[in-house]
Amino acid sequence: MIRNTFFKILLSVLLFTHLAAGPARAAEVRPVARIGFDFGGDNLITVPFTDGTSDSIRANEGFSIGGGALFVTGLPNVEAEVTLSYKFTSVNARNGDVIWTRFPVDALAFYRFPHFRLGGGLTYHLSPTLDGSGAASNINAKFDDALGFVLQADYLWTPRYTLGARYTSVTYKTGGVSFSGKGLGTTIGFVF
Repeated sequence: MIRNTFFKILLSVLLFTHLAAGPARAAEVRPVARIGFDFGGDNLITVPFTDGTSDSIRANEGFSIGGGALFVTGLPNVEAEVTLSYKFTSVNARNGDVIWTRFPVDALAFYRFPHFRLGGGLTYHLSPTLDGSGAASNINAKFDDALGFVLQADYLWTPRYTLGARYTSVTYKTGGVSFSGKGLGTTIGFVF
């Protein structure tokens, strides 16, 4: 049900950008590429090491890389962006690894000022998975797809490059247990 709701909202965002272009001007579509790093959220797992130290993975934590499309609408200073990313973080040791992965789909609308833009929208995280290998091979948790929201502010470094800060709120669920993915992050974008 959440997946159907998200895709209806995504379709609405795309329809909005089409209608906002108006009859006088079609929406301009430009490819975008993004990288980012997020942190925060509930602790998903703590991995102990043989030397007595440990490392943890938090729910919002991870490096992301992805791409999508920027829709420049016919409305003054309004644009929308839809992206798909691969987001991951890991704990690595000589005898095993634990990796936390998911595929966020973001549908965001922005109001553009001369040197920055402010916006927000929905995020939908597909296939969240916590997997272990080697000595941690007993770790294998599949989470439900998760719907959340994002608030984002980008500095327009140049007309093609953005440097941004974002707040993400999403909840991951597995086996009746919930983990908050609320946290902050940074992002760098390039518009082709």
